[in-house]
Formats: sequence, C-alpha cells, structure tokens
Amino acid sequence: MNDTWLEANREHLMGAIGRLRAMLEYKVAPHQDNPPPPSESTAAAFSGAPPALDTVCATFGLSLFERDLLLLCAGIELDSKFASLCATAQGNAARAYPTFSLALAALPEAHWSALAPNAPLRRWRLIEISNGGNSLTISPLRIDERILHYLTGVSHFDDRLAGLVEPVRNTDELAPSHRVLAERVIQAWSHTRSSSELPVVQLCGDEGAAKRAIAAAACAGLGLNLHQIAALSLPHDPREMDALVRLWQREAALSTSALLIDASDLEVADGAHTTAATRLIDRLTAPLLLSTPGRWKNTGRSMLALDVSKPTTDEQRTLWRNALGPQSVSLNGKLDLLVSQFDLGASGIRAASMNAQLGESPAEWVGLWDACRMQARPRLDDLAQRIRPVATWEQLVVPDAQRTTLREIAAHVRQRHQVYENWGFAGQGARGLGISALFAGTSGTGKTMAAEVLANELRLDLYRIDLSQVVSKYIGETEKNLRRVFDAAEAGGAILLFDEADALFGKRSEVKDSHDRYANIEISYLLQRMEEYRGLAILTTNMKEALDTAFLRRIRFIVHFAFPDLAAREEIWRRIFPAQTPTENLAIHKLARLNVAGGNIRNVALNAAFLAADAGEPVRMKHLLRAAQSEYRKLEKPLTETEIRDWM
Repeated sequence: MNDTWLEANREHLMGAIGRLRAMLEYKVAPHQDNPPPPSESTAAAFSGAPPALDTVCATFGLSLFERDLLLLCAGIELDSKFASLCATAQGNAARAYPTFSLALAALPEAHWSALAPNAPLRRWRLIEISNGGNSLTISPLRIDERILHYLTGVSHFDDRLAGLVEPVRNTDELAPSHRVLAERVIQAWSHTRSSSELPVVQLCGDEGAAKRAIAAAACAGLGLNLHQIAALSLPHDPREMDALVRLWQREAALSTSALLIDASDLEVADGAHTTAATRLIDRLTAPLLLSTPGRWKNTGRSMLALDVSKPTTDEQRTLWRNALGPQSVSLNGKLDLLVSQFDLGASGIRAASMNAQLGESPAEWVGLWDACRMQARPRLDDLAQRIRPVATWEQLVVPDAQRTTLREIAAHVRQRHQVYENWGFAGQGARGLGISALFAGTSGTGKTMAAEVLANELRLDLYRIDLSQVVSKYIGETEKNLRRVFDAAEAGGAILLFDEADALFGKRSEVKDSHDRYANIEISYLLQRMEEYRGLAILTTNMKEALDTAFLRRIRFIVHFAFPDLAAREEIWRRIFPAQTPTENLAIHKLARLNVAGGNIRNVALNAAFLAADAGEPVRMKHLLRAAQSEYRKLEKPLTETEIRDWM
C-alpha cells in the first residue's frame, strides 16, 4: 500500500477507536454535559482500496456489534487510555481488559450470538479468549496479532502458518503450451461467482517447476498471491486440521491468496497423508490448486484436471535463445544438440544458462553442457547410483568386433537428433527410437568399464540401477519403480546401466497363475519404456542364454564380453598400472598366465600397489604374488603352479 492509503487507513482506524473510547467514557460518566457519541463512525474519504477495518468487516460478515467488539480489543493495544477505562467501566481495577460482559453492556446493538463459537469473531479467530477458569463473559479478550497488524495496514504473514505454507515466487518464462494452461485456469476461475464454487485445479504430471510456474502465472493474472503447502506436511489430527483450515481460509481472504497443495510424493506415502490431503481439499473454499503425478480421485469436489508436460522441442529451443540472449548466436548450431539431449523445462534452462558463462571457446561450450547435466541430476540421484566415468577407449581391452559395436552405440546416441528429427525417422512413429544395448559376459569381463567408456566419450551421466532392488514381490510395485527411474532420467538422457538383468528379464513362463501374469507384465512394461527412452539403456547379464528371445529381438545392440584369452590378459596387464605408479622388473607374459578376468586383474594390481607402498618399494613381482594369492582365496580357487611358475 502507498503512504497516502496508510495515512488515511490510520486516521480511519484511530477515529473508530476514538469513537469507541468516547462511548466507554460516556458509560463511566453518563451525566456529563457532552452528549453520547454517535453509534456509527464516519469513514474517511478513500480512493482505491477501502480501509482495512471495512475490509475485515465485509470479508468476515461482522455485525455492527461485532465490529465494535473487535475495535474494543484493538483499542487496548493502540490506545493507552483503554485499560483504565475498561477497569472503571467494569467496576473492578483488576479487569483492565475487554470482556464480553463489558461489550454487552456498553456497545450498541449487542447480541448474545456474537459469543457463539461459530460466529465470525471466534470462528475466524479474530479475537482470542483467555479463559483461565473464568466464565465466558468475564474472560479477558484479545485481538489476534495477525488481525491487529492487518487493521493497521502492516502486511505480516501469520506466524502459525510460517514454515508450513510458503510463498511461491516464480520468475520462469512460460512456454506457449504452458501459457495456454494458465489461461484455462484464469478462465475457469473468472467465470465462477463465489469462492465456494471454484473448481479445484489439478495440475498433473512430473514437471513440478512447470506446474508451479503455471499456477503462479494464473494467480498473477487473477490478482492472487500464490502459496504452497506440501501434502506430506499436513496434520493428521482432525483438530489440527480444523485449525489449519480456518487459519488459511482467513489468511487467503486477508492476503487475497490461493493455495497450491504439492502432492507429488503421495504415491510413496501412507494412506494417512492421502486422507489428510483429501480432508483439506474438501473443507477449503478458498482458491485451491493441486499438484499431483496422476489424476486425483479421492474427493467429491469439482475438479479441473490439466496435464502438464515438458515444453516441446521448439519451445525449448525458444526458451534457450531467450535465456542465452546474444550468446546463443555463438553456439553455431549446437543449440539443437542441447535440446535433443536435455529435456529441460523453463526453470532448468534458466538455471543452466545462469551457471554457465558461454563464450567462444570450446571449454565454455562444455561448461554449458555440464551445467545441463547438473540440472538433470537431482531426481535420479535419489533413485540410482551415479558412477563417475573415468575409463577411456585406451583402457578398454576387447576384441575389434566388440569395440566396433561400442563405437556404433556412441554414434547412435550422438547422431540421433540428425537421424530422428532432421532426416525424418521420428515422423514414422515413436516405437523403436530408444537406444538399448545388452552387455553379456561373466563377471569382471569389462561390461561396466565399457559403459563408463561410452559415458566418458559422450560426456553423459552414468547411473547404475540394481534390478534386484527394483523388482518387488508386490503387484505393480516393480512397474512403479521402473517408471520413477525412467521418468527421472528423461531430463538429462543419462545412460542407464541395469545390472543383473536376468533378475527381471528371464524367459517368460507360461501363465499358470496371477504371479506369472504380472511377471510378464513387468517385462512388457520395461520393454515399452526402453523403446520410448530418449537416452541409452544398457542391460548387463552373466547368463545371456537365460534371456527371452523375444526380448533379445527388441534390443538394438548385443555385445558379448568373452573371458579374456592369454593375449587379451597380457594387454590388460600392460595397461593396468597408471603411468605414475613405480614398478620394477614386472614380467607381463608371466602375469598373463593368471587365468582370471579383467576385474580380478585390477584387484590384484591394486592390492599389490598397496603392499608395495606400505613397504616403501616399487611394485615388484613379489607384491603381485601375494596379491594374487589373496585374490584366489577370495575366489575360492586354487592358484596353480603353472600360473606362477618362474615368478620369483
């Protein structure tokens, strides 16, 4: 509010309190020459917004008596003469405070119904009663602090809601498709006559930031402030819920606000949270929005359900240009690479562009790319293990045929925008556009290292998903877990590495009971998501023969990681020690006789390095012998004389 309104509001409030004070003074000395004050105050001339007192009276439907009773409680806080007047008027020096008894005796048009719990003063907690064992009529009355601040023109959010209800301040640019949704909310609420008839607006989907932006834009268009509350923070106790409903209903009226209930996590919560959210939805009559992953079906209220998706490819391209400004010109066509790889909303695009200072050098382009990766990480970090890819092509020892296939996989990921979009393959249908690969081979043969190499080459995040943790015995839970992983990964097109695929992808059995049927549904769901996933999904297995042939037909690449032969083991040993590791008299051709896979070779080399470091020596054959003996004991495998002949 401007200073002019604040001054006029103060004069109006203090004038009304002065009239009430005069009324009390007349009650104390009714035979003075001065006539009693008029029963109603004359409002000061206001331009624009009405005085706060009039707004409170109109909003909560106060009668003249209730209005004066509220002023009586405000006067004790704002006028130093009120305390003594109250005590004198009640004939008791200890009662230097307002009471219902005083109000009924001193104020005009008094009515007993104003004392009722469901009457406005108590229902909306405009006043507080300090009972202390006294009867209702002589208990001290006090104006609620939020109401007192409001009457004086001070904007102060209710402390009892702070920390539970938070303001939503959105600065994101809305994509055109999201602007259309905001306009639909404005239209729906504009054509409703009363707040009690407003439909609950349900924003569905996984785009939390976009849903908040749409809600904020719609509320701004309607002149409403937007606040948010998490469904998981709602009280379960009915009395606490009643208090929350009344406090927010009052706050919404005073601050002209709408409430957004964030129920995004309710799918993993217990039923108590759903019940609490439903109770709040059913009882609130203030403007209300609901953010959920799917459609909410637990309430009888009128709902306007809107599906919120990520901005389209063209919209993302525009958002990038607007966020980067003139710097977007220096990308030289690389903007399409960002859009094809990272499926970011307006908030993610704005944050990435702010975190990366883009210029002419390739290093700065890499900085922007990595800033996009950072924006896509948070949701997936909670669901899977992120592996920092450090392995390179030089470290990977595989036959030429397998290496060629791995390079083809990288090419498919790198060029998918060119082939799918520019060359039109995506226009022929969405099925089969996902890039999937199966890495088959025994443990330690390089499957995970190959995934690291691809992630390093493509500069993408690599996440390992343990399928033994994803698969659930409860019907429907496996699909839910898989959906959360794929949905979270979509934003950054991360490489997903599903370890031990045979935990889920074993040969589908004949349907003999409900468990067989649901097991097959789980496999079908995974195949569907892999075909739709915009990134690369890699499955690893130790038993390729255990996989369903129908499943194998839908995998784009299959790479077999064979147990390394003598020549391959020699090559692995040559590359196993970093250049800065001190070594002395290592016989690579002898070390290669150890009949173990690459993963075990690395374990032996690493253990030997620790033994040498502890002895203050370079790595020698004696350290490798001790490390090999330890590794074989771990494998419960005998270390033969043939393998270690002539080592020392």
